[in-house]
Amino acid sequence: MNNATLAREIRKTVLKMIYNAHGSHIGCAMGIVEILIALYFKVLNIDPKNPLMQNRDRFILSKGHACAAYYATLAARGFFPKTKLDQFMADGSPIAAHVTYGSLPGIEATAGSLGHGLPIGLGMAIASKQNKTNNKIYVLTGDGEMDEGSVWEAIAFAGFHKMNNLIMVIDNNRFQSEGTTASILNLEPFETKLTAFGWSVSKTDGHDVEKLSRTLKKTHSSKPYAVIARTTKGKGIKFMENDYIWHGKSPSETEYSEALKQLA
Repeated sequence: MNNATLAREIRKTVLKMIYNAHGSHIGCAMGIVEILIALYFKVLNIDPKNPLMQNRDRFILSKGHACAAYYATLAARGFFPKTKLDQFMADGSPIAAHVTYGSLPGIEATAGSLGHGLPIGLGMAIASKQNKTNNKIYVLTGDGEMDEGSVWEAIAFAGFHKMNNLIMVIDNNRFQSEGTTASILNLEPFETKLTAFGWSVSKTDGHDVEKLSRTLKKTHSSKPYAVIARTTKGKGIKFMENDYIWHGKSPSETEYSEALKQLA
C-alpha cells in the first residue's frame, strides 16, 4: 500500500471512529496522519509483535486529543486488530478520547492536559542515556500547545544538557481550539527561538511522508532536534480544512456522508 492510499484509509478509519462515538477533535486528528505514517512505517525502531522490547524507540503523542489518528495508525501497523477501534469512546471502554497509557499496545504515555508530553519524553531521554539503551524519544506536539510554559522548560533543559536522543515534531497547522495561533499567542518564528535554546531545527511539509521521513532521520551529534511540520488542520476533507470549529465539533450524518465521499 503506498503512502497516499494508507493515509486515505487511516483518515476513513478516523472519520468512522469519531462519527460513531459522537466525538470531537477530528480536525487535528486528520492533520497529523502523514506524520504518524512517517514515524511508524519509516522511522521508529519498533516491533508490533514485541511492543515492549527494551531498545525500542518511544513515541509520545503530547497533543493527546488527536488520538483517533494515533489509534488508527497503531492498528494499521499491526499492534492490535482494527476491530478494537470499535470500542473508541464506548461506555466502559479504556480506549478514551485522550491517549491513555495501558489502554492499547504501543502507547507509551498518557496525554490530555497539554504541555506534558515533552517533559515526559525528556525524562525518558535522560533514562535512555543513563541506561545506555541507545534508543530515541519522539514527541509530537501542537503549535497551539507550544503556549504552555512546561514545554519551554523542557526545551531549555534539553538544549542545555544536549539531549541528542530527543526529537520533537511540531504540528504546525496554525490553529488552536478558539482560533488562529497568530491571533491568540503568536510564537513564530519557532526556528529562531528553538535555535536560541540550543536545538537543531528543520522545517518540512507535514503531508509528504517521504520528505518527513528523510527529515526525521537526520542525525545531530550534540543537540536535541525539532522538526517543524507544516500541516493543514482537517486535511483531506475540504469543508473541515483550516476551520478551527472542527477542533471540538462532531460531524452530522450529512457531513459524515460528504466526508466519506471525499475520502473515497
